[in-house]
Order: sequence, then structure tokens, then C-alpha cells
Amino acid sequence: MSASRRANRRFPDFSEWLKHAFRTDPADRAAAEDAITRLYALLGEPPPEFVWVPSPNAAVSYLPPQQALSTGGPLPPEARLANRAAALRERRRGLPSELRQTAKESVAGLIKAAIPHPFGLHWYGQQDVYWVVPDTGDPEAELWATLVRSCGWWWPRDGVCVVSERPLALRTEPDGDGRRLHCATGPAVVYPDGWAVHVWHGTRVPSWVIEDPTADRINREFNVEVRRCAVEHLGWSAYIDQGGLELLDRAPDPGNPGCELQLYTLPPQKWHAPSRLLLAVNGSVERDGTRRRYGLRVPAEFDHPLDAAGWSYGLSGAQYAGLLRRT
Repeated sequence: MSASRRANRRFPDFSEWLKHAFRTDPADRAAAEDAITRLYALLGEPPPEFVWVPSPNAAVSYLPPQQALSTGGPLPPEARLANRAAALRERRRGLPSELRQTAKESVAGLIKAAIPHPFGLHWYGQQDVYWVVPDTGDPEAELWATLVRSCGWWWPRDGVCVVSERPLALRTEPDGDGRRLHCATGPAVVYPDGWAVHVWHGTRVPSWVIEDPTADRINREFNVEVRRCAVEHLGWSAYIDQGGLELLDRAPDPGNPGCELQLYTLPPQKWHAPSRLLLAVNGSVERDGTRRRYGLRVPAEFDHPLDAAGWSYGLSGAQYAGLLRRT
């Protein structure tokens, strides 16, 4: 029996628990403040002042400077809380790995990456479903479970706790056994203050990739993943037409039977040496059963697609032509 199935037997309602990670209704402020106050009490601290913000990005402006850790000195509340949370995790292992992949890596991780400023120790509230176990009978664990059910991200500090509202919209798509952020028509995540995160099939991208992709913007983009997403959204045919690319040559792909390699010219681009575009079909099948077309920049010296494809594998064109199958 797989590990995920064994986990499912121990936690039959984990799919219902995961739904909290995607909630977009207003926070239950009273419940969140009560749970946080009780966590402060476990540290021997008085109730903090609560500052509610409309998004994690807005929290940066309200956070007091994080206390430096001094040798032999008392730890600040957030550090002591982190120690208690770590101990709690050790006692409560066994949640399905899909929870971490979805809630922490595919959702919270992308939101965090979109915030340009560091903000120290924090917790994800609703997206802490990946490690908080509900309904255990442990009073301390139940406080964390209450926070999963009641609010967005939060930052405990000495005498003050900054807490974020949940997003207004959080758009996803299936991804194996879990879900990942994606929206082809607008931001995948929107908070009450308008702060938003754009995501294309699990990859965070600038807003133009979703809202106005053009060949010119794609050609000026330095990040290869952003370019890939923008081309996928625009479509290869539109990109080739808009960019004025000319087909130099085409050939059957010997490493991918039934598919074709196409070699195109590329206009001069600011961030790159003279190059050409090799358009190929991925040898691996995607989760939806399709095979993704992808473009690879190759040196401008290549005039034949087999030579360009071989170069990408460190082979000559003749060696690549002898491949039985590539991935």
C-alpha cells in the first residue's frame, strides 16, 4: 500500500481539511485573536495588540523590527513560538505529502515569492494545513487548527501580532493528487487591497504574461521560464507570426517518432547572442495526456534542425539522428 493511501486511512477527512487552504471568505477575527492570545499565554506573554492587514504584502509596513538573538538573552516570542511549533510537529507526524505539496509549495510558496521584502518568522494560517493535524484532542494543537480555520498569514512579535485577511480569490487547477495555482484570464490570487499574484500552471509570472502576452515582450524577457509561460499562453503560431520568424528547415524527429523538428530565425535580442529557435515536441507525456511543444534557443550557426537538436544533447546531428527515443 502506498504511503499516501496509508495516510488517507489515518486521516480520512484530509481532503476536507485541505479546503481551508483555499478559503476566500473573510477571516473570523474573534476566533483568530482568541487562539493567538492563548498561544501567547503558553509563552507566559500578555495578549498582544492585533493589527489586521488586507494582504501578506501589506504586513511588511506594519511589522516592528525583528529582535536580534543575543547569546544568553531571552528569545523573542516568535522564536519561542517556533520552538513550540517544531515540537508539536514532531509529535504529530503522518499527514499526506499532498498537503505539503499543495498548500505550502504550490500556494503559499508562490505568494511568498511575490513579496519583495523579507519579513522574518511567520505562519501561513489557512495554508498551515500541511502540518497542523485537526481534532487530535491536544489543546495546543487545536489552537493551531483554529488558526487554519479562521485567518490568513500571521506574524507574532513582542507585544503585537500582525494578521492578514484571506484572499478574495484563489484560483487553481488539478495537479496530480493535489492542486496548484493557475489562471489564464487574470490573477490567480487576489487580496482585498488589490494585491495580486499571477500564475501560469504553477509558475509565478508577471501580469503581462497573463493579461497581454506579445512576441515583443517575450523577446525582451530574460527569464526563460517566464518566456516559456508567455509563449504557451500566446500560442506558438501567434508568437511566430507576431515575431516575424522565418522557417529555415524542418525534419522528422528521430528521437520522438511521429513528431517534427522546426528551426526558425530569431530577430536580434538584447539579452542574447545571435541565435535561432528550435521548436520541438516534448518526449514525455504531460499529466493531462498531451505533449507540450517547446522552443529552445540554439546558436545561429545551425541551419538544420537535426544539428540544432543534437547540440542540445551534446551530440552531433548524425549522432542525434541515431537516437531511438529521447525524453
